[in-house]
Amino acid sequence: MTNRLALTQKPHVAAQPLLGLNTDELTSLALSHGQPALRGAQLAKWLYTRPVTSFTAMTDISKAFAAELAAVYTLGRSTVAVSQPSQDGSVKMLLQLHDGQRVETVGLPYEDRTSCCVSSQVGCPVRCAFCATGRSGYTRNLTPGEIVDQVLTVQNALRERLGPDQRVSNIVFMGMGEPLLNYDNVLKATHLLNKEVGIAMEKMTVSTVGYVPSIRKLAQDNPRVTLAVSLHAPNDMLRRRLIPTMQQWTVQEIAAAAGDYAAVTNRRVTFEYCLLRGENDSLECAEELARLMNGVFAHVNLIPYNTVEGLGYYAPLPEQVYAFKETLERAGVHVTQRVQRGADIDAACGQLRRRQEHPA
Repeated sequence: MTNRLALTQKPHVAAQPLLGLNTDELTSLALSHGQPALRGAQLAKWLYTRPVTSFTAMTDISKAFAAELAAVYTLGRSTVAVSQPSQDGSVKMLLQLHDGQRVETVGLPYEDRTSCCVSSQVGCPVRCAFCATGRSGYTRNLTPGEIVDQVLTVQNALRERLGPDQRVSNIVFMGMGEPLLNYDNVLKATHLLNKEVGIAMEKMTVSTVGYVPSIRKLAQDNPRVTLAVSLHAPNDMLRRRLIPTMQQWTVQEIAAAAGDYAAVTNRRVTFEYCLLRGENDSLECAEELARLMNGVFAHVNLIPYNTVEGLGYYAPLPEQVYAFKETLERAGVHVTQRVQRGADIDAACGQLRRRQEHPA
């Protein structure tokens, strides 16, 4: 009896989220439900510019159509599992997705902009030796809607804390995951954030650990975004130790691909360099890095490590950071040092999720 019943039951089909569809796709959806084309733009407004958390909040859509949508679709919004505000104004959030998976996102308000650091994957397959995200393993790619949801959630949180005028103006794909290993979804997310949310492409930065084929593809598909390359080592031996899963390309090949990106797009590339005490913060490493940067339209962003318990890597000494930076500057390299934000809220990538899953 049980087996016959099981054979006659229809498989459960998960409701499709609307977040992640652009205006044209939403217009087609509205037309398929017998609605006029203008409903597409109305739906896009409620999803992206005046984001709501229920279909009934869409006041210019009939109750009948809202109920019809609710029976088939979800809005595609996450729930906030943990929110940690920092004394410096930033906020880190752990968001729970429809399947119970969790990802991190960070809001970073500055005087001249408000940035949102978004994740592109649940976990990360790259497993950099010093990164908390990689230690949690890799589960799946995020959808375009799940990426955009992070921005909308952060923007709402900052408005509640700092006032209704808060608006995310900059996006950095530097959260959990390797964006260029989720290329198609990340690319669509940039277009949604641009056309639907209203964030300029030039205000978006896509970070990669050095996935060369997609660096070259990105230059053709979306040349207006900024490329950031997480290099972290000036030579292949050291990089293989710090990033053991990404050995297909040498640092010279990665630098060359980044240089080509800059040449094609006329946009300066950022090389992210996380300084780890006693690992890659020597003056010899600085000199090697300066030679690698020679002739590349780029600048180096030095990131003093935000120590993660149990990984065996530590923040550099302040005097070593200064000496490293000075060595690069003397060699003519344009260099900046990232201001540490959110140290009191587990702001390093993967820390909050790891702490929640593996409490002390």
